[in-house]
Amino acid sequence: MNTNENTILDKPMTSKDLVTDQDVRWCPGCGDYSILKQVQTVLPELGLKREEIVFISGIGCSSRFPYYMETFGMHSIHGRATAIASGLKASRPELSVWIITGDGDALSIGGNHFIHLLRRNFDVNILLFNNQIYGLTKGQYSPTSEEGKITKSTPFGSLDHPFNPLALSMGADATFVARSMDRDPVHLKEMLRRTHKHKGASFLEIYQNCNVFNDGAFFIYTDKETKKLETLMVEHGKPLIFGDKNEKGIRLDGYAPVIVDLADGNSTNDLWIHDEKDRLKAEILTRFFDNPIHENHMPRVFGVIYSEDRPCYEEMLVNQIADTISKRGNGNLDALLKGKESWVIS
Repeated sequence: MNTNENTILDKPMTSKDLVTDQDVRWCPGCGDYSILKQVQTVLPELGLKREEIVFISGIGCSSRFPYYMETFGMHSIHGRATAIASGLKASRPELSVWIITGDGDALSIGGNHFIHLLRRNFDVNILLFNNQIYGLTKGQYSPTSEEGKITKSTPFGSLDHPFNPLALSMGADATFVARSMDRDPVHLKEMLRRTHKHKGASFLEIYQNCNVFNDGAFFIYTDKETKKLETLMVEHGKPLIFGDKNEKGIRLDGYAPVIVDLADGNSTNDLWIHDEKDRLKAEILTRFFDNPIHENHMPRVFGVIYSEDRPCYEEMLVNQIADTISKRGNGNLDALLKGKESWVIS
């Protein structure tokens, strides 16, 4: 980040203050442009200074992001943005740390780091750009590509069963799980605000169109003709309703979700009311993930699916160190390295 007069004089930050002098090198029409725009729009609302913000990315098209944000940032290595961000947050817990990653970067080579960051619950914001393809390396299938996907690396169709990123994050005990999309800027901005507001590891999956190698992968959820029937926008405390005229609802039969037609006399009082704090029901919502061509499939869920309060790793670390010093005094590094055991080699 270049320290300039705006930072020195502590003027209110605007979206223009976050635009760098770097040429944005994404393909024309890429969904990353929308995500960049929404992030630059939302950040000034959060009451942060630019020197308090850090963007860390791995490798992939999405990972160019730090170049285009006039904040501190680091373009790190493949799959390791989560590990580097963890170290940064542990050493500088006062910073607002954002991790920019993709479905390949986070869920393939970076999968191990990803799940452990979630379970440790560092107070960071993870934005996973999911386009269901490897874009930077020119169109190979990714961990989220659908079964049967024909790509340069799977000319006869992928045999792999894809990851469900939200279900994976729930399995790793994430404390905040949400989904949005590049072509719904209003919703995306609200999810970015919620992501920042949550104290803990916030995971936001963003459906992002790759118009070169996987164009239209998510159009069923964004096109006017299909969006209202294929998407379920959840809000805390509100019933699960969708459809062209909000004529459909979802209720629970035990723990089995059932679609009902409100025009047939079903009452909204009988519908499933979304509760962000209910882990069991959140697990069910993440499984609304079947193929849209299947009969009786559920709509795809967007919004904050789960949120819970849990101590953050960096806070516990600082407290542990302070507690240890208060009880034992400052440590002796030489004694620690020497250890308590020794061997004689003859």
